[in-house]
Amino acid sequence: MLRSVKFSTILFALALIVIACDQDKTSSKQTAQTPLANNSTDEITPKLNFPPDTGPLPKFDGDRAMQYTKEIVAYGPRPLGSANHKKVEEYILAHLKSDDVENDVFTADTPDGKFPVHNIVDKFPGTKEGIIVVASHYDTNYPLRNTSYVGANDGASTSALLLEMANQLRGKPNDGYSVWLVWDDAEESIRPDTEIPFEQDALYGIKHLAEKWESDGTLKKVKAFILADMIGDADLDIDRETNSTPWLEDVVYEAASRLGYQSHFFARRIEILDDHLPFLKRGVPSADLIDFSYGYNNVFWHTPQDTVDKLSAKSLEISGSTVLETIRILDKMEPLPPK
Repeated sequence: MLRSVKFSTILFALALIVIACDQDKTSSKQTAQTPLANNSTDEITPKLNFPPDTGPLPKFDGDRAMQYTKEIVAYGPRPLGSANHKKVEEYILAHLKSDDVENDVFTADTPDGKFPVHNIVDKFPGTKEGIIVVASHYDTNYPLRNTSYVGANDGASTSALLLEMANQLRGKPNDGYSVWLVWDDAEESIRPDTEIPFEQDALYGIKHLAEKWESDGTLKKVKAFILADMIGDADLDIDRETNSTPWLEDVVYEAASRLGYQSHFFARRIEILDDHLPFLKRGVPSADLIDFSYGYNNVFWHTPQDTVDKLSAKSLEISGSTVLETIRILDKMEPLPPK
């Protein structure tokens, strides 16, 4: 999935102890959890013109998203190149058969050989010029491929979240920006990051898509990139990710506040290497919505304990509704801050 890269001196010492005592993990658990005061940040953010809080609230069926999560998990581990990975790819596409889908298929050259990679892009047109992208990866951790690891939270929950978002967007008029849902592939590292740095051996799918859209001019139309990662945790506490674009995270917090969900957002700050980086590096405003405290000291992350019983339909509803409300606010903000 991702890598946390910023931490305090005390947490650094604790992380070293955890790494030394927990050799079966595929990567370190280095987290920075700095409390925020009134959602304040160190960054200077532009003054935002939020539209009035009017109109119907977004609908998101958390129970249905949970059912999708269970169905994805039922396939078992789905590492890149496996039969289960192909089955989940087909499962996603079967739910989108009536939609306008772009299939970004290519071969990734990795430290363990060449693998087919398939990004799935589901497009919902709007009346405004521009695109809002919402993304999640669907593969499971490759180094754990010979274990029972099914990535219920890390990949399945957010893939399911996008499927339910598609249900809410499908067949309805959209007088805002176009919304493109992206199930990106080959996000997980092929080798443990103790062997190869994460950014050199991960994010294969989303890097390819960002490069492709930069080449064909699509990237210029992308107004915002929103990443959903590990947001099904029953104990939901979404972090303020410090690589993300500050003003876009402010919009997310406004959306959560309008829905009464602000207590689940941004109590901590953390820096994460994740799927949003290729878009951030190309100047696209991007936000990583992630709860990187999955069990005490993130103990369930990248272990066979990442199972459906740790998740809740309510958390999926909170996360999905907040993303939809964020899109609704962005649609009505005039103008959006510059890239």
